[in-house]
Order: sequence, then structure tokens, then C-alpha cells
Amino acid sequence: MSETFVIAQGGGPTAVINQTLAGAVIEARKRHRGARILGALHGVRGIRDGNFVDLSDLPEEQLRLLGATPSAALGSTRDKPDAAYCEKVLKGLRQTGATAFIYIGGNDTAGTQQILNDAAGGDIAFVHAPKTIDNDLEENDHTPGFISAAEFVATAFASVDLDFRALPGIYVGIVMGRHAGFLTAAAAAWQFDDESGPHLLYVPELAFSPKRFVEEVRSVIDRHGRCIVAMSEGVTAEDGRSVVENLVPRERLEFDAHGNVRLSGGDLGMAVEQALRDGLPGVRARVDTFGYLPRGNAGMINATDAQEAFDAGAFAVEAAAQGGGSVALQEEGGVTRIRLVPLANVAGKTRHLPPGFLSAEGTRLAAGGKAYFDRLLPRRLKLAKPFV
Repeated sequence: MSETFVIAQGGGPTAVINQTLAGAVIEARKRHRGARILGALHGVRGIRDGNFVDLSDLPEEQLRLLGATPSAALGSTRDKPDAAYCEKVLKGLRQTGATAFIYIGGNDTAGTQQILNDAAGGDIAFVHAPKTIDNDLEENDHTPGFISAAEFVATAFASVDLDFRALPGIYVGIVMGRHAGFLTAAAAAWQFDDESGPHLLYVPELAFSPKRFVEEVRSVIDRHGRCIVAMSEGVTAEDGRSVVENLVPRERLEFDAHGNVRLSGGDLGMAVEQALRDGLPGVRARVDTFGYLPRGNAGMINATDAQEAFDAGAFAVEAAAQGGGSVALQEEGGVTRIRLVPLANVAGKTRHLPPGFLSAEGTRLAAGGKAYFDRLLPRRLKLAKPFV
């Protein structure tokens, strides 16, 4: 029987998600001569609506170029299908004659694959290929897309620290990450020494107190004359709600289709800036929201990240031959190994910063975090230490 592969992309675009697409298409054509390969436009919505592009005969040169291009070439979606939605997706897959469905994305994408797999009865192989700059997938040491985004963040904070040595003050950079603080922690990956910024890290895993924040900034200013802060957009207050919900009036909050508070706007930045203005009057302070900038920057595509993303796509085709599951990047002796794990181990779950990653007070990298970034993000910049 001839094979029909359907491939889709879900969630936020990244710098290397198209490498996974290219890897899957090239490997499928190599293993299965004459296979039909369809790309669903805008994720599972494209399957539901019968909206596909045929990738079967796309020249390899064009596929390789596509792989080296950021963003999601097939278009993406934030849809989180329930059982009824998945029934329509399953119907769409069967209408194409799909023998395998490879869905590239994060833990919600894995969750969709789990629902589809349970409903299908075994006649289609469902494969989840990992992708997320949040780096928050269980069973994974790191995820395709993270290294490139982390390198952007590390470079940005190394640059900001140099700027604020020259003209001292307070700088807060708000970094993407709703539930996990890996990307925010990457801000400290390329510090010169213990005096270098970021001096303070605030991540979703630890409760955030605006009052304590101001005091910690004051303490750093007293020691160093400046303070560089990396803060996750998903920082959570002591009452369990996001800090945005605590600092911003409800009538000004925005919500997505699933009822989640939108974290990507400027409200948190304005609220943090006001807290600093009130708590430390007269001190020069700047708050920037990085927003989408780190996740798909064309000038910051890490070669290792690109290759691993491509390899994950190729492995997804092998995973389909084994009946499906979730593709995982695991670490063994300092080397990344790609393995197949059950969908249930990844679907809907969130991996958080591990113990020993941050210091006891939770605002600095500890030995575990430094070792992790030394392995994943070898220092690319060679810079002189300033006199100030």
C-alpha cells in the first residue's frame, strides 16, 4: 500500500520549525518512493477544512531553503481541539487516505495527537515532533527552537549589560515563557562574572512579590550601581495568579480564545515600570518587552538547533513506521540522542526548571543552570570587559 503522510505545524513559529518539516518530507520521500505528502495549512484547522498543499514533488533545493527560513511555512494555529473537533480532523485525515500524521509543536500539539490516536483505532500512525522555544516538553533535555531563541536572549542581555555599565540605571527585559523559565534563565548564559547582568532572574516557577522585587533591585543598585533584570512574562504572584492579573486592572486585561490572559502585550512592562518609579524615585529605569523577537529571528539561527530540528523531522518518519509516539531529544553523556517516547508522557504536561538550576533565593543561575547552558550555548561572543 502506498503511504500518505500529512504534516502540520502548531503553536508559535520558531527559527527552525521548517527544518523539521523539511527533514520529514525528505526522509519520507527517501524511505517511501512515490509517497504522497500533504502539508496541512494552519495546523489541524487545515485538515478539518481540507486545506492542503502537496509537498510530494517539491524540489529538494526548495525544501532545504524552506528549512533555513524562520516561521511556520505551512501556517500555524492556536486551536486546542476537543474530542468533537478531533473527530472532524480524523474524518479529514481519512478522506486524504492518510497512513501517518506528523504534527510539529509543543505539549498541546502532543495532546491533540493523543486524542486522535485514541480515537483512530490504530489505522493511522500519529507522531508528535517537538518544537517550542519555551523548552518545556517532558522527556526532552531541550527542544528544537529553544537554542536559537536562547542565543538571541543571551546576546541581548550581554549587550544590555554593557550599555548600562556606561550609563548606569535599571533595565528590565520581559521574556516569553508562560509556565517555564528556561528562556528567561538563558539571559544569564553569557555573563562575564558574578558582577555582570542579569543580576536578577524572575521565572514562573517561583512566586513573585512586587514589594520584594523593588527591594532586591535596590540591593543590587547599592552593590553595583546598576541592575539588569530578566523577567518571564508568566511570572506568578504569591496568590497563584499571573502578575499581570495582579498589577493590571481587569478591564484592561486581554484574553485569548481559551480564556488565558494575554501575556505578550505591554501591560506587564508598564506595571513593572510604575512599581520601579514608585519604589525607587529618581533612578533611571527602562523596561522592554521582548515579545516575539527571540522566537524566529532570521539572524540568530543556531546551526546545532537547525540540524537537530531537521533530524527530529526525519526521525518522525521512522516513528510513524513504529506506530507513532512523541519524538524526544534526550541527553546522554553530553550528546543529544533522538528517541521515541509514548505520547501520554508529553501530552498536556509542562516541564519546569529542574532542582539546582537556580540559586537558593531563586534569582540567579546556580551550578546546574550554568552547566546546562555551557553545554547547549557555548559562548559565541568574545568581548572585552569594560573598565566600568
